[in-house]
Amino acid sequence: MSNMSDLVAVATFPSTADALIAKGVLDEVGIESMVRSDNAGGMYPALAGADLLVRAEDLERANEALIAAPEDDHEPRSHEDTEL
Repeated sequence: MSNMSDLVAVATFPSTADALIAKGVLDEVGIESMVRSDNAGGMYPALAGADLLVRAEDLERANEALIAAPEDDHEPRSHEDTEL
């Protein structure tokens, strides 16, 4: 994966599990991604949401892939115009 400064959040999810599902969607279409979450090493999974990060140049394709994915009860909050 790219240098951390080249990554942007494509979406924020309520849990790491939800972010990993979305990561799988991006993996299927060939977009590298990673999940960032501050949950005290897994001890407190409800502590904070999880960001799904992609390369800045993949942001538009990643948004399209996530929008095209089947509907779920856990909708991500989009970060289309937000950089980290």
